Amino acid sequence: MILVGDVGGTKTNVALLETDGREVGAVLAQHKFPSAGYDSLEKMVGEFLAAAGQPKLTRACFGVAGPVMDGRVDATNLKWDVSADSLSGALGIEHVSIINDLEATAYGVEVLAPHQLHTLNEGDARRGGHRALIAAGTGLGMASIVWDEGRYHPVPSEGGHIDFAPRNGLEVEMFNHLLKNEEFGGHLSYERVLSGPGLFTVYNFLRDIKFAEEADWLAAEINNGDDASAAISKAALQKKSELAMKALDMFVEIYGAMAGNLSLLVIATGGCYIGGGIAPKIIEKLKDGTFMESFLAKGRFRALLADMPVHVILDDKTALYGAARQALQTGVQA
Repeated sequence: MILVGDVGGTKTNVALLETDGREVGAVLAQHKFPSAGYDSLEKMVGEFLAAAGQPKLTRACFGVAGPVMDGRVDATNLKWDVSADSLSGALGIEHVSIINDLEATAYGVEVLAPHQLHTLNEGDARRGGHRALIAAGTGLGMASIVWDEGRYHPVPSEGGHIDFAPRNGLEVEMFNHLLKNEEFGGHLSYERVLSGPGLFTVYNFLRDIKFAEEADWLAAEINNGDDASAAISKAALQKKSELAMKALDMFVEIYGAMAGNLSLLVIATGGCYIGGGIAPKIIEKLKDGTFMESFLAKGRFRALLADMPVHVILDDKTALYGAARQALQTGVQA
């Protein structure tokens, strides 16, 4: 029995999977928790296991959003300090590992079937090679998946916090506008504009420069709801707000551009995978060509990028599959 978790800033997905010691089997129990509703992962997991009848565990692995150092991670968008040693004590088992959340997703990519993906670009899948993984959600995660000696090796990163690079006049104006935001401390990373909160940031910029009038009904939904970005994306997809439509356009253009940047960094001839919670929710927008045009707009290297397969991950349990695979492969990992 393997306990796995995908720990994010908004929600944490926890599951029990069976195993024969070599292969990961079926998901036996699963639950999504609001991350901010708990002050530790140990309390959340304890509640989950109690509801599941206190099963006997053999191993556990948790993918956590943040840099993992010596078996510990200070979660980027949570007030948690997650430790393999602490979890091992709480669970009463030796084999507990903590890995980056995108590393967990990267391990999971290998077991996905075609129906768990939506392909934006067929590319030349025969070439194989390294893969790129980018995922916008509460934050922005990136990872490379290196092909070496006949197998894939996930390599985590904190690429979401690299400097945002504007590509046109409007993005330059947004860059200068957002640098004045004291919350950002004079540094504008990709995560600030390419994430759930990032879509709201882009929308606010367009509203502030009077790109279009903000509809009263949308302003009320944003102010009264729990998820401003969800209200904005819904209005954009339904074509009810010019301001929301432009914000989503910019968001998807930036998403495609950064995915293309990462694919060039990795030389992702094995494909670029788009993970995270946002992509499946805006899949119709991703299909309209905006994402791929920005992905390909790399001048002399357009042809190389055109040969790279690009897939959207539709299964929100991918990181759980990957965490279980990593637990089986290595037992304990810092």
